[in-house]
Amino acid sequence: MSILVEKARSALRQAVSAAMARAMAEGQLPKAEAPAFVLEVPGDRSHGDWACNAAMAGARAFHMAPRKIAETILTQLDLEGTGFARCEIAGPGFLNFTYEPGFYGAVLEDIRRLGRGYGRSDVGQGKRVLVEYVSANPTGPMHIGNARGGVLGDALSAVLETAGYQVEREFYVNDAGNQVNRYGLSIEARYMQLFDESFPFPEDGYLGEDVSANARAFAEIHGDKYVSCAPEERRAALIGYAIPKNIQVLHDDLARYRVEYDNWFHESTLHQNGAVDRVVELFREKGCTYEKDGALWFAGEPYGSEDFVLVRSNGVPTYIVPDIAYHYNKLVTRGFDTAVNVLGADHHGYVPRLKGAIAALGIDSGRLKVVLMQMVSLVRDGQAVKLSKRSGKAITMANLLDEVPIDAARFLFNSYEPNTKIDFDLDLAVKEDAQNPVYYVQYAHARICSILRNLAAEGVEPRACAPEELALLTAPEELELIRLLSAYTDEVAGAAKAMEPARITRYVLNVSTQFHKFYNTCRVKGVEEGLSAARLELCTAAKTVLENGLGLFKVTAPERM
Repeated sequence: MSILVEKARSALRQAVSAAMARAMAEGQLPKAEAPAFVLEVPGDRSHGDWACNAAMAGARAFHMAPRKIAETILTQLDLEGTGFARCEIAGPGFLNFTYEPGFYGAVLEDIRRLGRGYGRSDVGQGKRVLVEYVSANPTGPMHIGNARGGVLGDALSAVLETAGYQVEREFYVNDAGNQVNRYGLSIEARYMQLFDESFPFPEDGYLGEDVSANARAFAEIHGDKYVSCAPEERRAALIGYAIPKNIQVLHDDLARYRVEYDNWFHESTLHQNGAVDRVVELFREKGCTYEKDGALWFAGEPYGSEDFVLVRSNGVPTYIVPDIAYHYNKLVTRGFDTAVNVLGADHHGYVPRLKGAIAALGIDSGRLKVVLMQMVSLVRDGQAVKLSKRSGKAITMANLLDEVPIDAARFLFNSYEPNTKIDFDLDLAVKEDAQNPVYYVQYAHARICSILRNLAAEGVEPRACAPEELALLTAPEELELIRLLSAYTDEVAGAAKAMEPARITRYVLNVSTQFHKFYNTCRVKGVEEGLSAARLELCTAAKTVLENGLGLFKVTAPERM
């Protein structure tokens, strides 16, 4: 909500609390600890602008019927200076409040004054947050799940930033470990097969065309120089050539998708600077390890985790140890207040292990927030599109962007809560009609721009309206649109707290729907000049909010369609 709305809500909370305190002081209510209560926007706006459950919340403390408590509060309620005109009792004891008429105009003035800054708040109080997302292995192209994760992480970062957090975006490059070793075996086989077709391909190798392409490119540079080398030297050369090229492809594809990072953090640095070995020593020092079958185990039960192997019997750390070192780096070495990880649902069992491990290292595990997202299925002509990454026949993120507009991909992927499985409709994504949600929202913005253009051609420009002019906005469609616009800052703050940027997608859809209702009912042109100017200011405010909302997930707000 706007700062103006937040002030009104705060004033209303104080007014209700003061009314209960006066009622207790005068003996109308028994002396008791004042109950916690909720102020919320009612689902049915005919019930008012805000609803309060103080009477129901106080029933146990005051040993009275909620309706009687509500009547008592009402006798003591002073709304002077709160921005609310009246309070009515509904149902079993809800207190329903209605804004003063001048409040609606003040919201439009607030939006005009703040412009691109409308929606910002200080909920985050400047706390430092590192958001890590996508972090695809550099062993091949990104898949459709990465496309969802890219938008989710990007939009979440923007929401947190707008809510007052200091945010950095990071890609964790897994350029060490089993995945890279398997990639090395795969590209080695493809390289050797250029000179000896009988050279075996690893059973669990990567079959993608990109592996073969990198092998051919390497051979064009080096010829058969590495055929007679020791396998370790050959694989090291091939990995050293191909992995940086693959990482650059990740860079380029993500940049095309409008996903950009502040940091690209390489796992290999944790091995090179000793951070991986150091974290194992920290576990030993803290007495939370034991040996079994020649391996070093983490004793996780005291920290809410199952036990798991840290170092194999051959002395090689398991995959989770570099991840623990990485999170130690985030939360201790670099000192972020919170680390947010956007991960696939297949990491569900991994999260308790990671949280338990950092807790054992003396880090508050609540500082690690994990957003798990469900799988994505592609649908075309009502049928599922089959995917198989290992076989090299998957539709990659780059393929998707060749087929679907980036605005549509970003908007549609961000239309779902993370824990919801997506059936991404390729046909819907390219439609240019109201069935396509992103088209519907962009059309609302373009429609407002058309109104402004047409009036400008007649010499009429938006202007700051006087309060008495804004007071002319009394139609239900006008007031409902203003109420909705006033909620934007609160929607952003709520999305940040819940780590659910899809709330903003739903919100801009609601704004678009309400704008169309307003425009189809209320004429901007051909009415009395003061009312026309006020309606034009309302149009401009809706345009600002749509631009700000779409901007959070880097979807364009076109002026013409």
